[in-house]
Amino acid sequence: MDIPKNTNEAETFAALTKSDPQITSLASSHYSKAASADRVISAKAGLEANGFKVHVVNTRLDAFEILKTLIPEGASINNAHSTTLEEIGFITYIKGQTPWKNVHGLILQEKDQVKQAELRRTLGSTVDYYLTSVASISETGHLAHGDLSGSKVGGVAFGAGNVIVVAGSNKIVKDEHESWKRQQEFALPLESARVRIAYGLPASAITHYEVIRKVTPFNPNRIQVVIVNEALGY
Repeated sequence: MDIPKNTNEAETFAALTKSDPQITSLASSHYSKAASADRVISAKAGLEANGFKVHVVNTRLDAFEILKTLIPEGASINNAHSTTLEEIGFITYIKGQTPWKNVHGLILQEKDQVKQAELRRTLGSTVDYYLTSVASISETGHLAHGDLSGSKVGGVAFGAGNVIVVAGSNKIVKDEHESWKRQQEFALPLESARVRIAYGLPASAITHYEVIRKVTPFNPNRIQVVIVNEALGY
């Protein structure tokens, strides 16, 4: 079986570093390479020590298949923008017939931008399952990511009932200090290149930045992490 086609190939790391002269220097960055098996093991152990449930899979097809098993039938779902989820075919998949209620699709049907923003804040942030990636996973067991609007950080931090993070092993870093370095020096320039295509804006910005160090004792099973032994997203 093949994964569904990614309809945003122009916004992948490989495409952006060829098409956008502002980021061509990142094409050979070590942050774009899949991590070694030892580093994956370290990151998994660190996350589990902090209470996260972790699944390690080998390929993007494996990630696509396990993600389908982690969401119960009838659940409401939403997703942050995620090149990783696009690359494993999941964004294309949830645009079709699935066992779930795709809230993201409902939000995008609202063309009034003020009303759409309100739906993102309310309906979009309080779904049963929120799907996303992160900018980094540290070997110390922390998740870190940032965004411009706050919708992604808000949904992950508290709003959604459950969160599933899917990340390629290229997102693995040593510690929290390197998490911020990767966000600023690698993920942000690439996201800026993406928004130049997607929205015609000159750049993105990190106006919200979140580090999740441990699971909450009030809902210890809320966040699951799927690490893929491939380079995905940025």
